[in-house]
Amino acid sequence: MNSMPEVLALLLAYLLGSISFAVLVSKAMGLDDPRSYGSGNPGATNVLRTGNRKAAVLTLIGDAAKGAVAVLIARALADRFGFSDTLLAGVGLAAFIGHLFPVFHRFQGGKGVATAAGVLLALSPWLGLATLATWIAVAFFLKYSSLAAIAAAVFAPLYYLLMARADGVFIALVVMSALLLWRHRRNIANLMAGTESRIGQKKGG
Repeated sequence: MNSMPEVLALLLAYLLGSISFAVLVSKAMGLDDPRSYGSGNPGATNVLRTGNRKAAVLTLIGDAAKGAVAVLIARALADRFGFSDTLLAGVGLAAFIGHLFPVFHRFQGGKGVATAAGVLLALSPWLGLATLATWIAVAFFLKYSSLAAIAAAVFAPLYYLLMARADGVFIALVVMSALLLWRHRRNIANLMAGTESRIGQKKGG
């Protein structure tokens, strides 16, 4: 993976991932910077703590779309530049890392759940839907976004193994899942302590 088109694809995916829709949407709608309240995480769940569901939905869509768009653009150019499935997964991972460590926001980004979902849906709709269903089930019954994300992160690579095999794509998924779990380390501690915030809890909650 050393050709110029591949390097550019990874770089552009990272830059696309670095766009924080939580910050942009909040600013456009006159809301507080999501990094200044709640968990301090620039993501849809934290934006929802303002009580503005429209802002949260727009953030969710934007963060998911940038992950999906990065992969879909690379796939559209795959035949022309000889991009492999492993490279496509790498592009998705680059966009995900951009969300976690955005160059446009002093490398202080979100936890990557929505962006990861967009990447998975673009790589494989069935994989994305299975992982999304896991998130929805846990979030619906237990009301913890973080726990839902942790469960989805654990199961995503396992779902891929059931559908395919251990390859470059699988490795990218494992790295993405490991980063998701690492970004949720404080949430894991809060869950164990019984102090984790539930979905929709307001800023002062």
